[in-house]
Amino acid sequence: MWDAITDLLSNYYLLIKSLHIISVISWMAGIFYLPRLFVHHTESVELGSDADKLFQMMERKLLKVIMTPAMVATWIFGIFMVLIPGVVDWSYVWPWTKALSVILMTWFHYWLAARHVEIVAGKNIRSGKQYRVMNEVPTVLMFIIVFSVVLKF
Repeated sequence: MWDAITDLLSNYYLLIKSLHIISVISWMAGIFYLPRLFVHHTESVELGSDADKLFQMMERKLLKVIMTPAMVATWIFGIFMVLIPGVVDWSYVWPWTKALSVILMTWFHYWLAARHVEIVAGKNIRSGKQYRVMNEVPTVLMFIIVFSVVLKF
């Protein structure tokens, strides 16, 4: 049974890899953009205004319609690739660095979701500057992930 599953995944390796890359690009686009929305929302918008409602809607749709489905797809296709024999050699450091970085990126995703809940509730305690600083987290993680996968150290 397990051999049949790995054979099936192996036959579709390039399709799975392509869907993984597309999912990652979609997730990363959102994960870079949402903190920027938070910066402008925090610095330029009065609570309860029409602009506040517009920002809330944009943030919610980005999170729920683009980022979360892309994150789930990234995980699914990534796990499929890990299950294909010969794709990942766990005796190297790179799969572990990538795995840890993806887990941290997922944490950041949920951190952003929690900040959105605070903003909607009118309980945001962070400044635009703090969101700008936090926006560097996915950039650092992206560098680690890309270099890990490409250089395979």
